[in-house]
Amino acid sequence: MIEIALANVKNALSRYLRLAEKEEIIITRHGKPAGVLIGFQSEEDWFDYQLEHDPRFLKRIAGARQSLRLGQGVKIEDLDE
Repeated sequence: MIEIALANVKNALSRYLRLAEKEEIIITRHGKPAGVLIGFQSEEDWFDYQLEHDPRFLKRIAGARQSLRLGQGVKIEDLDE
């Protein structure tokens, strides 16, 4: 993760967007973190990001985990091949 001043990002956005494909870039304003630039190497990376941050999906995952804690559901080890 690298930190870059907002003024530098504004002057060379394409460059930093390419760098963001490999690692997150913290954008600072007056020396303090103000945002994060995240790049995607593929459409699949973009899809994964959307899914990981979708409140509906996260709610379903939380519900599934709760069911497992209550002893409901099937362990993956118990599935037939």
